[in-house]
Amino acid sequence: MIESWVMDDDSGAPVPALPGAVPGILRSRIDAECLETWLSSSAGRSLGFVTNGERAMVLLLEGEGDPGEHAVDPSADGESDGFLLANGQCDEYPDRDTVPLPGALRIVDHIVTTGSWPSDAPWVADR
Repeated sequence: MIESWVMDDDSGAPVPALPGAVPGILRSRIDAECLETWLSSSAGRSLGFVTNGERAMVLLLEGEGDPGEHAVDPSADGESDGFLLANGQCDEYPDRDTVPLPGALRIVDHIVTTGSWPSDAPWVADR
């Protein structure tokens, strides 16, 4: 059975595990200027997404205290800023540690619907 996911916010709203549903949810949040989103799974995992509107960092943590793993763009060069966190902090990340927004949406959608990274999406473990 694939784990179920909920929004890790005050709503605790369930996230549909239907292909294509997650990108719409994340785009609505981006349109509302909510650039950081965390999802929690029934298996105790956390899936983080933070964007500046062009690129996004996607993190998958196995549990509390786990440094996790994140999507990468190995050929990217430079840095991007404007990653606004929910606490008001604005971060800058190396582009190799983020991916273009369309790819990030696809990765999050795949993880929610299948439970794993897409086979063609590079990622690194931070453990």
